[in-house]
Amino acid sequence: MITVSRNEQILQKIKGGLIVSCQALKTEPLYSSYIMSRMAFAAKEGGAAGIRANTPEDIREIKKAVDLPIIALYKVDYPDSPIYITPTEKEVEELIEVNSEIIALDATNRVRPGGMSLDEFFGKIRKKYPDQLFMADCATFEEGMHAQEIGFDIVGTTMSGYTEDTKGVSLPNHTMIKRLGDALNVPLIAEGGIWELQDLKLVVKEKVHAVVIGSAITRPREITARYVKAIS
Repeated sequence: MITVSRNEQILQKIKGGLIVSCQALKTEPLYSSYIMSRMAFAAKEGGAAGIRANTPEDIREIKKAVDLPIIALYKVDYPDSPIYITPTEKEVEELIEVNSEIIALDATNRVRPGGMSLDEFFGKIRKKYPDQLFMADCATFEEGMHAQEIGFDIVGTTMSGYTEDTKGVSLPNHTMIKRLGDALNVPLIAEGGIWELQDLKLVVKEKVHAVVIGSAITRPREITARYVKAIS
């Protein structure tokens, strides 16, 4: 009898599916763990295969509302680094405590808080949590390949367009998605700038494990502003 590990089960649940990012920062109108839990519930009813969520508080509430796999992250700003997606061991520990199925980390080549490199940081994290699924939020093809090399379980295109080196790149970054899809041996999750159905249709033609969409579904202020701009 073939036994399937918990991590394999999680990856299978999101395979070929849409993951909806349900996040709201303190500066946004929908900032509320309860509201994010209802947003996640609505996403599940719409057929979402998973949820991407920020902060342990939101994740706890979302887990009460849905039983979908969660890509968890914890956005925290540190004065000595531009990295804010699960930047230190402290944030990882807090996401572990809420039983996060997948934990997303910034895997760009920038220096982390405390002057730590990605290799040094992730080496410690992987050793401490050998059975946890970790997703690398990358900005470039090279970063994605390096993330696989150092032991990440999943690579995402999340940070493309959001680093100094990739500012102004056209999103979704179809070239990066295609190159990584062809080269990686670990699952690739396409994320970033997917607004139109046509964007989505082009992305899923590539070798992607799943797709994350956030703003186009769960940020009504930005959605409204986009339509207002079109009228103007």
